[in-house]
Amino acid sequence: MQAFILAGGKGTRLRPLTVYTPKPIVPLVNRPFMLYQIDALKRASVKEITLSLSYQPDKIAEVLGTGSEFGAALTFITEPSPLGTAGAYRFATAGNRETAVVLNGDVLTNVDLAKVIEFHRTTGSEATIVLAPVEDPTAYGLVESDADGSVLAFREKPTADEAALLETKNINAGIYILEPSVLDLIPENEIRSFEYDVFPELLRQGRAFNAFVMKDEYWRDIGNPQSYLAAHHDFLAGKVPGFEIVRGSDHEQATTAFVDKASVIGEGCHIKPNCRIINSVLGPGVHVEEKAVVENSVIWSNSRVSAFSTVEGSIVGRSCYIGKNAVVTSGSVLGDKTSLTDYTRV
Repeated sequence: MQAFILAGGKGTRLRPLTVYTPKPIVPLVNRPFMLYQIDALKRASVKEITLSLSYQPDKIAEVLGTGSEFGAALTFITEPSPLGTAGAYRFATAGNRETAVVLNGDVLTNVDLAKVIEFHRTTGSEATIVLAPVEDPTAYGLVESDADGSVLAFREKPTADEAALLETKNINAGIYILEPSVLDLIPENEIRSFEYDVFPELLRQGRAFNAFVMKDEYWRDIGNPQSYLAAHHDFLAGKVPGFEIVRGSDHEQATTAFVDKASVIGEGCHIKPNCRIINSVLGPGVHVEEKAVVENSVIWSNSRVSAFSTVEGSIVGRSCYIGKNAVVTSGSVLGDKTSLTDYTRV
């Protein structure tokens, strides 16, 4: 069995963080995001993984390499032009017809993929879709299924009024198990979507199409800054079991600095006297100067937070400079190499 990760988007919703860093390798608790998907696949003994890419593919390949360092075998395929989710999958298979695990490239989950694969085999499905229950399904594709797991209908991004009338809040989690016969529904080198083309056609033809519904598993789409930051907070709060948090040991911290137990400090960081680091992640090489406060925030590598400044509930990109007495207020997102002068408030 092979896996395909569909990561060809430009990460537009996550900008400005993705201007120089493609979404598959944005740091999540100081690890490239895609490593969490690779970890989930490896736990299901799926180690042959093809990445379907489009935006800055060379940067992704440079960071992930062959995958041997992470216990996987990675293949990189670059779309000649955007082909949609299903079109990208068809292109990435390169004629290889075998059962496949397909993941959208912005999904963070600890779902047991081995259980999903077993469910797929037990039900004799041609296609299995993983569903995640959410409080507000209006931003997603809502999927109705019966008690036996058979998929009944798709409702792409229902309005609040439409969602209120439905008995389900299960959304498309962006994880599929597909038999080779599904490829026959996807014309070669044409734009096709799983959600709008392939899955509705499976329903119209009455083919075996089932849903695996998550219960207590973690799931999040990290495609926008708010959700990306929330994913960090979930990790720090212990809400994402199954993944190891790597805490750097080689950093300098003044004895009078305060760093709470939840925070993660990257290698080579410098934390000066009387700083306060609370519920935050500092990337490698970050400098936090005297009496600065970083709280509920994520700061990427090699950025500097000057003396007496405050960063609250924000994301700061690589190699940024926060001037003295500056204030970065909750909800701010600073792209790479942003420079804030002294006493700035954003």
